[in-house]
Amino acid sequence: RAKEIKTKLGTLLQKPDSTIDFIIPYPEKPEKPPKTQKPSPEEALQWRDSLEKLLQNPYGLASFCSFLRSEFSEENAEFWVACEDYKKIKSPVKMAEKAKKIYEEFIQTEAPKEVNIDHFTKAVTMKNLVEPSPSSFDMAQKRIFALMEKDSLPRFVRSEFYQELIK
Repeated sequence: RAKEIKTKLGTLLQKPDSTIDFIIPYPEKPEKPPKTQKPSPEEALQWRDSLEKLLQNPYGLASFCSFLRSEFSEENAEFWVACEDYKKIKSPVKMAEKAKKIYEEFIQTEAPKEVNIDHFTKAVTMKNLVEPSPSSFDMAQKRIFALMEKDSLPRFVRSEFYQELIK
């Protein structure tokens, strides 16, 4: 059984030879972010007590991501968003592709945007990826959510980013 898992994981993690990395040039002018309604101060005040409400609000998510970028920890929010998108995928083929991408970007050791999860959570996630399902990243996503809630949210609430919103 362990050998079977190892073989499947090996296959999942191999990059096909035909992979070509495309370099996407940045446009000269930064594109304007999609029009999102600035929240009312009352709405923004609710975010102090609910990371979930903050992440579900496009403006709140964008503000939170800007704040995280300013303290070099945006990979947590990016991972959370990637997991939310992943759960919406219906096609098993697309799900496997996205799972591999999330794994390579956020989970594997030395990943470009490696999130800070414990060894056990990483092991469970890797085991879940042998047969990707909508819940494959649930444990890791919950850990990162808890980390942001406990660690990043209180700092965000004290930041200028947030203080501007509740004026």
